[in-house]
Amino acid sequence: MKQDILHHYTIITEFLGKALGPDYEVALHDLTSKHQSLVAIANGHISGRQPGSPLTNAALHMLSSKAYETDDFLCNYKGIAENGHLLRCSTMFIRDETGQPVGMLCINFDDSRYQELQEKLFSIVHPDAFLKQYPAIQTPPVTVTENFPMDIPALMQKIFDDATMPLTSPVNRLNQEERKDIVEKLNEQGLFQLKGAISFVAKQFSCSTATVYRYLSEISS
Repeated sequence: MKQDILHHYTIITEFLGKALGPDYEVALHDLTSKHQSLVAIANGHISGRQPGSPLTNAALHMLSSKAYETDDFLCNYKGIAENGHLLRCSTMFIRDETGQPVGMLCINFDDSRYQELQEKLFSIVHPDAFLKQYPAIQTPPVTVTENFPMDIPALMQKIFDDATMPLTSPVNRLNQEERKDIVEKLNEQGLFQLKGAISFVAKQFSCSTATVYRYLSEISS
């Protein structure tokens, strides 16, 4: 039944990619497999991904926070493609008959060429002083920023780097409480849903995997 549902959305992915056009990437994730990877994608040139690419950091956070329990979809959050283009991203949760998520259908819109056209049009019809006072492009506030890593190691590194960015001390010199705080942040971002995450974090901290397991146990207790 679950595979029948996803097959149906595979066709929808292809249809939306053709109907919306080359500025819209449409991606389908299969959450029923252990890899939770892309199984279908249209206009993948936007993020550079292809079938087999992993979940994004934003998708992992949605699953970790169980956003699917209160929302059918999340719309218009910011993504950043590999080429630096800002994307307007939206995700719909695909559930089975029990309400559990089995897939995610994502649409990522790259409006960069329209922004360029808008800037050119404004520069033609308005003086420079007007443009400085009323900029053509207004960026809405966002709470989630999505990145599109090509593989699991890159995804884990991105999540870890974001969590440790505010630190002033080297990661391998943190005390126990500081490490535990970082592990809690990583857990909230869904890092430990990924295979090999425990070993990855232990290597970053220069500690044993047993220590990371202990931190996770203390956090959940």
